[in-house]
Amino acid sequence: MGHLGPVSGNRLAQVLGVAQQEIDHALLRLEASGSILRGQFTQADAQEWCDRRLLARIHRLTLGTLRAQIAPVAPAQFMGWLLRWQHLAPGTQAHGERGLLEVLRQLQGFELPASSWEPQILARRVADYDPHLLDRLCLTGAVGWGRMSPHPAILEQAEGGEGREPFRHRVVPSSVAPISFFLREEAEWKGLCRTNLGDRPAGLSDAGRQVLEFRERRGASFFADIVRGCGRLKSEVETALWELVAAGRVTADGFDNLRALIDPKRRSGQGRGRTTRPRHSTGRWSVLFSGEAPDRTWATESICKALLERYGVVFRELTVRENFPLKWRELLQVFHRMEDRGEVRGGRFVDGFIGEQFGSPVAVESLRATRNALPSGETVSLSAADPLNLVGIVIPGGRVPALSKQRILLRDGACVASAQVSEKGETRLRRAAQKQTALRTVRKYW
Repeated sequence: MGHLGPVSGNRLAQVLGVAQQEIDHALLRLEASGSILRGQFTQADAQEWCDRRLLARIHRLTLGTLRAQIAPVAPAQFMGWLLRWQHLAPGTQAHGERGLLEVLRQLQGFELPASSWEPQILARRVADYDPHLLDRLCLTGAVGWGRMSPHPAILEQAEGGEGREPFRHRVVPSSVAPISFFLREEAEWKGLCRTNLGDRPAGLSDAGRQVLEFRERRGASFFADIVRGCGRLKSEVETALWELVAAGRVTADGFDNLRALIDPKRRSGQGRGRTTRPRHSTGRWSVLFSGEAPDRTWATESICKALLERYGVVFRELTVRENFPLKWRELLQVFHRMEDRGEVRGGRFVDGFIGEQFGSPVAVESLRATRNALPSGETVSLSAADPLNLVGIVIPGGRVPALSKQRILLRDGACVASAQVSEKGETRLRRAAQKQTALRTVRKYW
């Protein structure tokens, strides 16, 4: 067994000229002593045996061979590939409800302003985006939403601000409150964010505290039940629910519940006849974090899988804008275990970055296919709040603040322009970038 490597019992019986039954008994005794292991190493439909130390050596050599097969790509090439990976490049948009679910799977756990999700993120990744698709996914229980990062008022309380009232930081309802989505079947990581909330609600108004106590006492409730149970005006309950959303305390069955709070026209009941908008949406309000804390190992592995879905290739610099409550060294240990199981590939995929890099097999093969592609002049405009705002992180340039009104123009994966303009002003931004490129060309040949 120390020389043959992975071998089946039948093959071993033929080599040694011993009866098959005696070979099987000997192999079982060696397995019980821990010197050999059984498995499917070279054939998918046959049971094989291998010496434990020899198998470990084969595994190390296999990983080294796989890592050496991949040549790194330039950061601009990786950025251009990321635009296609996340359905932002022209012609790569997802379609329908299934496509929207795939986009949300890639973006789950990333916090963005609540008012930016649909017009600037989802509508650019899903062709002919329909808000009813997002409501359907939420109401069927496939997708949930809420704030995962702790509010500054909660951090102030954790630092010893319990005896100082009022708090310096108050929970203020705002359309730029950070919100993230999560797939309920893959959201083991969500429980890790629960420890950041604290035991006592901080920075809330009296109405917010009352609504929170009613929610914890009665469970999931409709808006009308909360109004009747708290004995307050509808406008007060709306403001209280918005506070709790901004504080990361509550969520709702549908995303339209949040739209009703963000849209000032719906809150004021403007419109008549066909133009009228329902002030309140169907669906219940419930506590965002419930149940026991998950196993930390499984939760960390779910974070690693979420990062692989989002970027395809993961290294330390890509986690700068992430809000997961874990350090890179904890993720690194899990990535090593996933590589040992053959679930991810390790190696040097993107040039110019130190440290280890890991990628899913599908992403690695796709990235390898684009390594020798010629520049196409493809131009993509995106919001600075987008997860792919990696200027100054992956691609060269000064860091662009993650503001909803800030726009970034990328050509062949490189940043060519950035300005604080509205979506209607993107045409001017494109013309300015084209003029800037033309001036560079003239200066080069001059």
